[in-house]
Amino acid sequence: MCIPITGMRFGLPSAGANPTSDTSRRAYDLTTEHFGPGYNAALTVVAQNTSAQPAARISGRIAALPGVESASVSTATHGIAVIDVVPTTGPDDPATTDLVHRIRDRRTALTASTGATILVGGLAATNIDVSAKLAGALPVFLLTIVVLALLLLTFAFRTILVPLKSIVGFLLSAGAAMGAQVAISQWGWGASLIGVQKGPTLSFLPIILLGIMFGRSSDYEVFVVSRIKEHFTRTGDARGAAAAGAGASARVVTAAAVIMAIIFVSVLLADDPTTKAIGFAFAVGVLIDAFVVRLTLVPAVMAIAGSRIWHHPRWFAKYVPDADIEGERLEERLRQASANH
Repeated sequence: MCIPITGMRFGLPSAGANPTSDTSRRAYDLTTEHFGPGYNAALTVVAQNTSAQPAARISGRIAALPGVESASVSTATHGIAVIDVVPTTGPDDPATTDLVHRIRDRRTALTASTGATILVGGLAATNIDVSAKLAGALPVFLLTIVVLALLLLTFAFRTILVPLKSIVGFLLSAGAAMGAQVAISQWGWGASLIGVQKGPTLSFLPIILLGIMFGRSSDYEVFVVSRIKEHFTRTGDARGAAAAGAGASARVVTAAAVIMAIIFVSVLLADDPTTKAIGFAFAVGVLIDAFVVRLTLVPAVMAIAGSRIWHHPRWFAKYVPDADIEGERLEERLRQASANH
């Protein structure tokens, strides 16, 4: 399920993603039908330090670029000229993104001998820039989550393998959720079943998904592993503790996951395609993380690993505080206090 994320393409939804009953969608379709898809992705090129004649030369050079349907100077005054550029492709087409980068990369050639400088704007270019910014921030955001999870879970369970296992499970759950979303939205697999149109992945969806799923998966991990650790601390039987701990926490995790999934699935009843995409990805992510990862893979891996899963280096005792989450030392103090009285 993670495989589709290799072809993930970020973007922001245009009116073409709205339901066909929406007036903005009907206007979008009429414009595409009678004028071409590029009229819904018009670019605004602003030339500074220029006049009408040099701006016309710049406009002609832009019109000669691949992927440009037309380019014309709409106004030129006070040393500023506005050039309207119509691509041959729509706002969600990767070719439009390529055209924006092409114009920016060739600024020097386009403005040669005019003394002007140009900037590329407009709604389509803005959406492209926002998507690129969010895509660039995604690796840093993901790394921050992974490091924080590693530190917190290492502190909680005083072992290395448990945090690593939890992080791998979180990445698999998030990857599966995003992969399913790509298959639905970009590839169109079953898109009609939830009422969405084919298009790019929402550029802000991965960041929101990672943030919320990190909280959910951490909760489920603590629910399951803390019960397993309690049994292991009392009995020393790692395999039996994995079975008993998973069984004891299954009802809590199941109830929490089902409640969250119902909330996210109910979002699919909305008409807005953006909301549908978010609800679908979250529902898939929560269900997979709870039932496939936390209640299946986690106890299975811990049962196979046995007591090795709780191994920690000697320096842990010196550098990693013992929070006594299972309350073992507290119980011992209470027993001693009771015996003394």
